[in-house]
Amino acid sequence: MGRIHRYGQKHDPVVILNLVAPKTREGRVLKTLLDKLEKIRKELRSDKVFDVIGRVFEGVSIRQYMEQAVTEDGAEEVARQLDGRLTKEQVAALAAREKALYGAGGDVARELPRLRDTLSHETFCRLLPGYVRQFVESSAPLLGLRVEGDLSGAFSFHPAQPGLPAPARPQADGPRSARQAGALEALLPAIEQYPPPQCERLMIERPQERRAAIWLHPGEPVFEQYRAVVAERLGPAARRGAIFVDPTADQPYLFHLALTLLVRDADASFADFTQPATLDCRLVGLKQDEAGGMVLCPVEHLLLLKGGTGLAADAQRLAATAEAHRKRALAFLSDELRTRAAVRQAALKDTLPEREQFLRRGFDYQEADLAATRAALTTKARDGNKGAALDLARVKEQQKQLAARRDAAMAALRREPELIVAAPVQFIAHALVVPTTDAAEKQRYDAQVELAAMRIARAHEEGEGAKVIDVHTPELARAAGLPDHPGFDLLSRRPDGAERGIEVKGRAGTGEVEVSANEWAKACNLRHGYWLYAVYHCATLSPRLARVQDPFGKLLAKAKGSVLIGPQEILSAAGQPGEPAAPPARMDQFNRKPQND
Repeated sequence: MGRIHRYGQKHDPVVILNLVAPKTREGRVLKTLLDKLEKIRKELRSDKVFDVIGRVFEGVSIRQYMEQAVTEDGAEEVARQLDGRLTKEQVAALAAREKALYGAGGDVARELPRLRDTLSHETFCRLLPGYVRQFVESSAPLLGLRVEGDLSGAFSFHPAQPGLPAPARPQADGPRSARQAGALEALLPAIEQYPPPQCERLMIERPQERRAAIWLHPGEPVFEQYRAVVAERLGPAARRGAIFVDPTADQPYLFHLALTLLVRDADASFADFTQPATLDCRLVGLKQDEAGGMVLCPVEHLLLLKGGTGLAADAQRLAATAEAHRKRALAFLSDELRTRAAVRQAALKDTLPEREQFLRRGFDYQEADLAATRAALTTKARDGNKGAALDLARVKEQQKQLAARRDAAMAALRREPELIVAAPVQFIAHALVVPTTDAAEKQRYDAQVELAAMRIARAHEEGEGAKVIDVHTPELARAAGLPDHPGFDLLSRRPDGAERGIEVKGRAGTGEVEVSANEWAKACNLRHGYWLYAVYHCATLSPRLARVQDPFGKLLAKAKGSVLIGPQEILSAAGQPGEPAAPPARMDQFNRKPQND
């Protein structure tokens, strides 16, 4: 009844029929309740009584009232209880409280902008589907698998070597060939959990079509098996290390990717702690320079780098001492993890009094409930009710056990902080990162050119009435509630409520721009909400801005990770013909200092 009246009902009359057997004591209970509701509704001249009825009877079971009404005296008592519990004043007070919470200017209304902002940020923080697609595309060839089909639609895995059985799906007739053993063979048990035709295709980007294909995502059995196969077969190579190029670096450095765990050890003395439990699991990145300086950084840092070949002379000494540096990195991460464990222990100890009080109160409620139940059952058992006698014995046993359970729970609370420990740090991968020696690549990462391009892109958005937030550094991104490397440089909130993640690329003249693996994945995630703003001739007073919406669909979908894009491709995707020569109109108004958000 409350829901019908609560959610915007505008048509009168609304008729609700309750079928009640009137000549029964149970019927008397319902009649008392319904008559009371109708009386209050008329007195208040409002249907608000139906809005708050659930709160008035919160924790009260109508069934219990029915059971009490079995006897004549019980029915009268129930009627008196209902009459006292449901009053006009209670309903008016609750209605006022609801209005203060949910009405115009209420607490909820004040929180809605923040909640909407949080939800919009979640869109920019999500992992799917770009990172999953990138993971599958880059790892499949290394496992001897070939992807056949459309990764933005449906596809299947096939052995990379010709002559092996084709699709990664159950074989209807005959045993599988022994030559199929490998990554494909390891995936088949998980794939075979799904019925045909779903098991014959895989999908990454369109979960709404998952009935026709297996939607790969974290937690899904086929994806988890695929991930396990990748970790097993490629993990040793990752731990041996590889060379990467950082176009923004001046000196070589090491990058370590590690898994850190806080665990609660087992203690057989406590029922709640018979098995160890993971309390906190994090992937962390660590940059380490040749002098021994170390700083934690996001794991996405690897997606900003390019694969390198050969070892430059200035990085050879760092490579030769890599094992010693790895040991120092292990000690650093272990100390950091122990500090996290100590903080967690201290937090538990600080809140121990409150948690003990909460637990004690819960046991007190149970004790009072059992006492009330015992009293009621004792009366029934004296009257010869055999079922009540059996229930009474059970309640007495529960009362005996309650004190022991309370003592054990209290002891467990006090013991828990001592069981929190740091697990051994597990290295996942190592990288030796070197500066680029490519002059053209250095130009693509010229800081002054990028700053000029950012000013132009920002001025364009502000000129169209947008509120622009700079998120191109980890510090600015964190301040905006985004990951350290969100995959774009500007977050633009347009007057119509739409949001754009804008990746800005600047060139002093013309030339190729590079999209990193992280930007590729984010463009795949956001699609039409992601824009590429390429600014040519930044070193002149007449720059040219080319804007491409959904660069993934128009420029990047066929590439795997980091990719170079020429000016003609960008201008074509932006709908601008010809070479990016300076336009006739001067655009030096864009060279003003950007505002800070």
